[in-house]
Amino acid sequence: MEALIFNGALDRKEHSTPQRISHYLFNELTSMGVSAQIFRLVDAGIPLFDTSISETPRSVERMNMLFRQADVHIWLTPLYHGSMTGVMKNCLDWLEVSAKLPSPYLTGKLVGMVCWGDGVQAMQGINAMEAVAKSLRAWPLPYSVPAQRHELFDASGQVSAKYQERFRLMLQLLTHGPSLVRTATPQ
Repeated sequence: MEALIFNGALDRKEHSTPQRISHYLFNELTSMGVSAQIFRLVDAGIPLFDTSISETPRSVERMNMLFRQADVHIWLTPLYHGSMTGVMKNCLDWLEVSAKLPSPYLTGKLVGMVCWGDGVQAMQGINAMEAVAKSLRAWPLPYSVPAQRHELFDASGQVSAKYQERFRLMLQLLTHGPSLVRTATPQ
């Protein structure tokens, strides 16, 4: 199984929230025996979506290949004005170059979603990502992780026990399906 962690933030700092979450999820997937890759939008060089250009940019071709090859995805973004980051949506719009393929877009891919904010509105970002995933013919995981940023990490800077459990459940559902998860849903 191949997993893609799509970091939709433009934060380059090594110890930023998106970097720490991405690396935590990567390490957890790897420990489960899943081949994982992090796609950092900040490093991808994805241009503004433009259907009038005659040649697809290389960065877009690479992104399309990575997204379409992965069996499961995890999308993560900070909440931006009630939604995902604009650059994340722009990147996903570029999946349009696969429209004429036999299985276009993200047909049949299972997508887990993580969004965080300073308040309690992170579910709005999840809802925005779900709408896009469904439009791309993917299957949003019915369990997502909306988070309050101040609760994400403990005093030592590690993912807090509360969110470790939520991420664990999301990863189990993504990799094994609901019938193999033997834990009650965390509160």
